[in-house]
Amino acid sequence: MSSEKIILGIDPGTTIMGFGLIKVVHKKMELIQLDELMLKKYDDHYVKLKLIFERTIHLIETYHPDEIAIEAPFFGKNVQSMLKLGRAQGVAMAAGLSREIPITEYSPKKIKMAITGNGNASKEQVAKMLQSLLKLKSLPKNLDATDGLAAAVCHFYNSGKITAGKSYTGWTAFVKQNGNRVKNN
Repeated sequence: MSSEKIILGIDPGTTIMGFGLIKVVHKKMELIQLDELMLKKYDDHYVKLKLIFERTIHLIETYHPDEIAIEAPFFGKNVQSMLKLGRAQGVAMAAGLSREIPITEYSPKKIKMAITGNGNASKEQVAKMLQSLLKLKSLPKNLDATDGLAAAVCHFYNSGKITAGKSYTGWTAFVKQNGNRVKNN
């Protein structure tokens, strides 16, 4: 691990996209930003996807993260919700891949385990632990922002370890690792 790097963590969503940025200096974390993109007021799903892409690009161009950690969609019973969540994650990933930033996915359980030691921890428990770790004065009203931050912190904790998460360094790597998902014309 280099002595300094910036990690962008994203909790994708079509209602709220949470994100957090940390700077790692000599193996110590410090908070750069913690925020969320509010998408509730938009009815058009495609507009939401465009805004997720644009905000992710803006974060990349503003903070120049070295790596992106993103929460992988969890499997639910509502297929439409899963599809929308997968699209939100995809456009955030596409933004990072378009700038050739390595991306790693982490399951919600893996993130919770890395932060609290309990893979079944609540959003509130994760947020409180992050507040303690990063000395946050207060927590946001919506905990999607802390979920994004948790992805970044999880990635920091897992740096240099072999993980079950998927990592992509660019479109070529994505296509190579996902040949069964790519359609050739």
